[in-house]
Amino acid sequence: MLAAACTAAIFYPRFTPDSAIRAAPALNPTLSVNYSLHRPCRLLTSSPPADFKVYGDKKSQLPEVFDSSENENLVSEEQSYEEIDIGWLPAFPHVLVASMSNFLFGFHIGVMNGPIVSIAKELGFEGNSILEGLVVSIFIAGAFLGSAGAGYLVDRLGFKKTLQVDTIPLILGAILSAQAHSLDQLLWGRFFVGLGIGANAVLVPIYISEVAPTKYRGTLGSVCQIGTCTGIIASLFLGIFSDSDPHWWRTMLYIASVPGFILTLGMQFAVESPRWLCKAGRLDEAKEVIFNLWGPSEVDKSIEEFQSVLKNDGGDLDSRWSELLEEPHSKVALIGGSLFVLQQFAGINAVLYFSSLTFKDAGISNGALASLFVGLTNFAGALCALYLVDKQGRQKLIIGSYLGMAISMFLVASGIGFHLDEELRNNLSILGTILYILTFAIGAGPVTGLIIPELSSSRTRGKIMSFSFSVHWVCNFLVGLFFLEATERFGVAPVYGSFGVVSLLAALFSYSFLVETKGRSLEEIEMSLNQSFTKQD
Repeated sequence: MLAAACTAAIFYPRFTPDSAIRAAPALNPTLSVNYSLHRPCRLLTSSPPADFKVYGDKKSQLPEVFDSSENENLVSEEQSYEEIDIGWLPAFPHVLVASMSNFLFGFHIGVMNGPIVSIAKELGFEGNSILEGLVVSIFIAGAFLGSAGAGYLVDRLGFKKTLQVDTIPLILGAILSAQAHSLDQLLWGRFFVGLGIGANAVLVPIYISEVAPTKYRGTLGSVCQIGTCTGIIASLFLGIFSDSDPHWWRTMLYIASVPGFILTLGMQFAVESPRWLCKAGRLDEAKEVIFNLWGPSEVDKSIEEFQSVLKNDGGDLDSRWSELLEEPHSKVALIGGSLFVLQQFAGINAVLYFSSLTFKDAGISNGALASLFVGLTNFAGALCALYLVDKQGRQKLIIGSYLGMAISMFLVASGIGFHLDEELRNNLSILGTILYILTFAIGAGPVTGLIIPELSSSRTRGKIMSFSFSVHWVCNFLVGLFFLEATERFGVAPVYGSFGVVSLLAALFSYSFLVETKGRSLEEIEMSLNQSFTKQD
């Protein structure tokens, strides 16, 4: 069909593409293209209905090359095509570059799982479970500090420079770990990696929410989760080779530095957040970004909204941490911190850790294969979120996600706690685990990081995200520290049951305290939540 349109344009140069197609009835008149450069791009695959009525209603006007039955089939075929909306495309390359940070996050989550035994043997701490655990989790300490400082840096440097600066410890940490010949060197490398991961975990969701067009903000924001899942899968796949090569872990860590270089270079060509540019007084640059990414019709309206918010709330260049204790910022900070507390104590990291044992009990003894299957399930859920988040909305998705997680945990707890047939028990455990990971990836995973910057004010968005992710890392550490001890003391079934209870509480919390942000600009959300705007009006 595209070839037909091109042929018409070539052979009828005096006509516009649409008129050329109508002037050449022997060609399949199925393509009408919006040729505007700066409007959100749409590819329309159906011609104007009026043209079809002329062909379909008056047989005398049909071209001789068509008989009536062929034309009726053609009309039916053409009217069945749907509009393909690609208005997200101008912003996508910038989102993709930024989400490379999430790929690194996922890669470093999984990079130590396979080869930790080889690393311990080579560096001389084999059999010391405390040191092995420290190597795996030391980056959490760095991530906590990185998250805490990211908000301060981005307020002053902007997103492009801050993401580039924060990627430096990611690159250095990966190389230092790869070259480590002692435990101390390895720990320092992992700590530096954590610094970069923590900072970028804060920055990337905010950056995407500020450069994405309102209509596609949820979809593009979910690319973060896709990046994390892809990184985990890549590290698990590469980890398979560590069984045959005891030094393969060094190669994996060298590989981990490559996305860091791509991210640093790519951000040089990415756009700056138009909202940050407006706060920094660089209006012409902000207008240019909006023009290119959102379309010319959005320029004046968006700049007016930005300036209205700045006039009421002030910019974040001089914001203080103490403002998180003041209304309306304190409520959003409390919601953000609570969402991450509930997310972590709903047990996602514990379930991921325990999933290999669950599969082993069911007869799948290859731990790498089981972990890869879990990673693919996570990826499938993230793809579902990509499609659903801007259609169903954030609140519905996160509530449904936590309800699914609760059902899954109760399913696993029932299979383990009750005296069932062994095969049935194993099947329930696998089904519950897979369903839990799938439902988490659809809502609780991507939506939590997406909705917090949407609810935050322009003035304190960076600091609220820094606070929320700092809470995330603390809870992540505590769950990892006490999970095994809790299962030994109380048993697996009660612990999994408690994860189900927390998931129900999270669903109730989301229903009670979250508001729907789908289809609303960040400024519209802020004005609706901040009573001071109403007072001014």
